[in-house]
Amino acid sequence: MEFVSDPPITVKIRKMNERVRWQEPLIAERGIDQTRIVFKDGWTDSSEFSFLVMGDSGAGPRRGQNPQRQVAELMLAHREGCRFTLHMGDVIYLVGSSEYYRENFIEPYREFLVGGEQPKQIAYDQMVFNQPFLPVPGNHDYYDLPFVYGLMAQTTLPLRHLLRFQLDLSVGWHGSGQGRAYAKAFLDYLKTFKTQEALSRHLDSHYFAKTSTGHCLVYEPGRFTRLPNRYYTFRSGGIDFFALDSNTFNAPLPLAATPQGDDFRRQLKNRREELAQQKNRILETCPNLSPNHPGEAEQLDELRTRLTQIDEIQRDIEKQLASDETTVTDFEQLDWLQQRLIESWHSTEARGRVVYFHHPPYVTEATKWHQGQTLAIRHRLRRVLDAVSKAVGSLATGRPIVDLFLSGHAHCLEYLRTGDTGHADSYLNWLVCGGSGFSLRRQRSLGPQLLEFFGDNDSGHSREVARSLLFIGRNGYGSQKRRPYTCLRIDVQDGIPPKFIVRPFVAELFQHQWSQKQVEPFTL
Repeated sequence: MEFVSDPPITVKIRKMNERVRWQEPLIAERGIDQTRIVFKDGWTDSSEFSFLVMGDSGAGPRRGQNPQRQVAELMLAHREGCRFTLHMGDVIYLVGSSEYYRENFIEPYREFLVGGEQPKQIAYDQMVFNQPFLPVPGNHDYYDLPFVYGLMAQTTLPLRHLLRFQLDLSVGWHGSGQGRAYAKAFLDYLKTFKTQEALSRHLDSHYFAKTSTGHCLVYEPGRFTRLPNRYYTFRSGGIDFFALDSNTFNAPLPLAATPQGDDFRRQLKNRREELAQQKNRILETCPNLSPNHPGEAEQLDELRTRLTQIDEIQRDIEKQLASDETTVTDFEQLDWLQQRLIESWHSTEARGRVVYFHHPPYVTEATKWHQGQTLAIRHRLRRVLDAVSKAVGSLATGRPIVDLFLSGHAHCLEYLRTGDTGHADSYLNWLVCGGSGFSLRRQRSLGPQLLEFFGDNDSGHSREVARSLLFIGRNGYGSQKRRPYTCLRIDVQDGIPPKFIVRPFVAELFQHQWSQKQVEPFTL
């Protein structure tokens, strides 16, 4: 049995729309754009600025260590020089539960919150940031618990008792409520207003900025720091940022549409059986290990990491096997991105574009590079970028359609550059920042080159479409194991097209000791 469950895409979309009262009459009548934010008057907006990036951070302390707090301290050293922080998703592990927000988010990032000197008094659904904090939802922010675990909550039977082993999976007693906890923590949860009068007063107070796409929400650090939707856009220093919810367009492509469909289906079923056997062996081994013995505690950590990896791969396989019958894609969001990118290219005030979301389309982390979701995100982004390229034509000559892509999901820090993909995502820069707190992963054994198969079985061929130029993740084994947790500072320079100086920061755990490192900056 899986430890977590993932709601269907249709449910994610419907629930999130209900929470923000998506395009209800009162909102539509006022001409409000629920996908846009502007920052309050007086907010510094010079063309040269810096911002912080983090992702996949939401784990709590474990055996006296708190990687997330180490990363927070790295970020604090640069907070004053940075305009905002982007979060690539998976704010809370393992199932996005509201009960873990205090320990896994509010406590480690207390200095970023108003009233953070007393973090125990901050409710997860009443957080106010003293500097813009701009997340996107990750898959774990949508996860829930299977029914049997909910039943356990009613009987107060500890999860580890039922499973008879010593792994702490941080699942608590309930899940995210199909993304409800994330929405209450970060979105403008309009569903709470029970009368039209109350909603109208709220809209008057916070949706008064005039833009080319209508009135929109004003983000006010220190006072009102809510986001209008699960996906949104904002402009800073002439750079248009587009935040996406990739959880609703990551469904694997139908196997019937692939050249190796039948063979691949058999491979997936065999792989599913192998993973089930591996999981059973782990569950049989864990009761014999003690977390109080240093060597066995280390082994338990490895098994815990492997167990979460297996669970994730199994979910991806099940989605691929069901894809011919149940594939759903959030085309409304993708069409929105396409149109807004085209508008950005035609705006004289926009000099560059950054897109960020959870699931990476290019990655060499061992558990993500071959997933159906990775390929699906790549395919659907290509559709958007190809359409944008065609629409803007000569405006983009000699320039990238998007200057920088940021994502998480893979538990590492990685910089990749695409080559000739045959699409408008060729020769672009891709940063993966998913190593900010949860269990780190290794790079795949096949190395930094990513190949893609083109054509059919008879006349097809493989060619390189991307290459990893930097990978920072778990490495070494046993007593030589290193865990480098990471975040980024990105400095945006003036000019068209803009240049980005990427500064990776590392808090490394090695032999129970922490050290801080800065990787050599590089320019994109």
